[in-house]
Amino acid sequence: MVKPDAVEKNYIGGILAKINEAGYRIVAMKYTSLSAAQAGKFYEVHSERPFYGELVDYMSSGPIVAAILEKDNAVADFRTLIGATDPAEAAAGTIRAAFAESKAKNAVHGSDSDENAEIEGNFFFSQFERP
Repeated sequence: MVKPDAVEKNYIGGILAKINEAGYRIVAMKYTSLSAAQAGKFYEVHSERPFYGELVDYMSSGPIVAAILEKDNAVADFRTLIGATDPAEAAAGTIRAAFAESKAKNAVHGSDSDENAEIEGNFFFSQFERP
């Protein structure tokens, strides 16, 4: 997912270019917005964390780009491609090193497991919106 800060700064094209260059196939993609309730549901795994309210506010503050990506070893490779949550710690050449503003406004979200990738893909896309 391209997060609100990166969408606002017109980084969608640059981020998608890095994703394409890394060999991913975009299976489904949409430009949309999350309500506070939707953002809360998407990030409910973090509901007990102190940053949860701020995260929900941020993720519902503007449009996002949701996508389902495919390639061998997609989840692990994408975690490497996006870099550390804190862009100050992200390796050179990663998406967050290039496009993130801060640990809180870190430009992109990537699933942390194949299971969560399936859950998160189903959150945003119906079976009719993907091949």
